[in-house]
Amino acid sequence: MKASDLFVKALESEGVEYIFGIPGEENLDLLDSIRNSSIKFILTRHEQAAAFMAATYGRLTGRAGVCLATLGPGATNLVTAIAYAQLGAMPIVVITGQKPIKEGLQGKFQILDIVRMMEPLVKDSDQIVYGRQIPALVRGAFRIAEEERPGAVHLELPEDIAREEVENDYVFPRQTIHRLFASDRAISKAAKIIESAKRPLLLVGAGANRKHIRQPLSDFVNKTGILFFNTQMGKGVLSGAIDNFIGTAAFSSNDYVHEAIKKADLIINVGHDIVEKPPFLMHGSDQKVIHINFHSAEIKDIYYPQVEVIGDIGNSVIRLSEGLDTCYACNTQWVDEIRQRTKAAIHSLDNDSSFPMLPQRVVADVRKVMNDDGIVSLDNGMFKLWFARHYHTHQPNTLLLDNALATMGAGLPSAIACALMYPDRQVLSVCGDGGFMMNSQELETAMRLKLNLVVIIFNDSGYGMIKWKQAAQELDDFGLDFNNPDFVKYADSYGAIGHRIEQSDQLVPTMEKAFNEGGVHLIDLPVDYSQNTKTLLDDLKQFDN
Repeated sequence: MKASDLFVKALESEGVEYIFGIPGEENLDLLDSIRNSSIKFILTRHEQAAAFMAATYGRLTGRAGVCLATLGPGATNLVTAIAYAQLGAMPIVVITGQKPIKEGLQGKFQILDIVRMMEPLVKDSDQIVYGRQIPALVRGAFRIAEEERPGAVHLELPEDIAREEVENDYVFPRQTIHRLFASDRAISKAAKIIESAKRPLLLVGAGANRKHIRQPLSDFVNKTGILFFNTQMGKGVLSGAIDNFIGTAAFSSNDYVHEAIKKADLIINVGHDIVEKPPFLMHGSDQKVIHINFHSAEIKDIYYPQVEVIGDIGNSVIRLSEGLDTCYACNTQWVDEIRQRTKAAIHSLDNDSSFPMLPQRVVADVRKVMNDDGIVSLDNGMFKLWFARHYHTHQPNTLLLDNALATMGAGLPSAIACALMYPDRQVLSVCGDGGFMMNSQELETAMRLKLNLVVIIFNDSGYGMIKWKQAAQELDDFGLDFNNPDFVKYADSYGAIGHRIEQSDQLVPTMEKAFNEGGVHLIDLPVDYSQNTKTLLDDLKQFDN
């Protein structure tokens, strides 16, 4: 058996469905082995997009997504998306090729030390130097990528090793990961503190955004009546439509939800991840904090929880719930006024008719059109904050955003992966004009795959979030404006269907038509971020008065 065949057999044993990437000559034996396998190879137009797609697959399934690139520039093009997966805790296995390592016939042409280059970005990086190593290294790569905290693992398969003959075709079977449970002592100590709290809040962080955690947390909230809020990457674990939800920590320490946080005497922090901006600061505070997570807290001068419950989060929440009385936290009078003001302000512009459209109106219109299981994949930009703050999610992973690396260019590739995985669900990609153009070539990939996908481009002909920051610092408007192509013609050139919104009441019917027709649709949506900035500042001033 050829080593590349053994490699693919090991991937099949791991349950790999897709490999996203762009191969080079150093990958041709591996590519031929994939051709004869059950794995679908998804050719992309840029390696970065391939890794974004693989990361999104890992995020949605909990199983490592796989991407492929050649040596040199192919591998370097992966770097941003690998960092995206690593910081965002998305399991991914990255495969790169390399020139023959047993003999060199081309000097240093295209050769970089990719294994060492990857080491700061991934959980593990290895070069395969013997074909017989493949089963162990592949099993190890998937185990490391998927175990808490999930992330990226890199394997380099040189071309001479790929075509090497191996005698044994045995591969290691995929194994279930068994997580440790928190101690009884930690559970008991946390339960006592919870029982004594008068104004408790539950915080849902990025680490809680796993499928097996949703039900225990829902049961905990329903039994105790406790109010909860979430970070941006914790959004969707619990439904934003229920009365216990008070908001998303999205903008600043003066935003609505933070007023409730300041009044709380206890915060039960589930799934805290330090890659996200802290939703509260403990410095100088008398609040008690319980840290419930797979891993112990990284103690900082702004975060030093009094109690840590370390182990499987779902199991910890179940055991805590068993020890608490029904409706223990149902008295919400201490936060009712804040909740009413928050709700009124957040929905005050849902029907605003101005044009170009305000993001608040766009978010409200998108929510009207999307089904509960519809997926909105956000790129990075000012619009991301408005979706995080205003868009109510009803199911996990139906609002995909990145608040870890927070890179532009991920929104469209991530949406393509979603549309590929879930052809019967609505999938919407929301991008700024800047972020869209970073990977817009993947429209061809979506068309070639015959996907159903709708893309909205927030068009303000500039880098809107940075302009907002520039204005907030009272700096001159400089260096952040650009020109765009005609996005309708641009979509048409790929065979997609382009739409341009010319008044605010056109967005909903345009989206509905696009989803009903199927195929790839692109919507050019003019937005006015100058109004947006003023509205945001006015909102925040409400709590300063």
